[in-house]
Amino acid sequence: MAWIYLVIAGVLEVIWAFFMKKSVGFTIMLPTVITIVTMVLSFGLLSMAMRSLPLGTAYAVWTGIGAVGAFSVGILSLGEAASPMRIVAALLIVAGIALMKLASLDT
Repeated sequence: MAWIYLVIAGVLEVIWAFFMKKSVGFTIMLPTVITIVTMVLSFGLLSMAMRSLPLGTAYAVWTGIGAVGAFSVGILSLGEAASPMRIVAALLIVAGIALMKLASLDT
């Protein structure tokens, strides 16, 4: 169950990052509220996942999902650049997440 919490927390991190961008520095109310609510939920689920997952694994996976997710949303929704080097960097993050998951199976 901890891994499910962690993945949902990571997806919520992507959502709050997107709406933080849309809030234009917290000057637009609805995106600001969505940012705060999803941020609190994300942290809460991360905390629940950390009850049984190692700190380093949980935090690295959570930030990895957030980073790659925000990168993808930036490209797909916000028209940000998708240079080959940025794509390779995102793939390396995904590889790191996979390795963290595999390493946690040993414990």
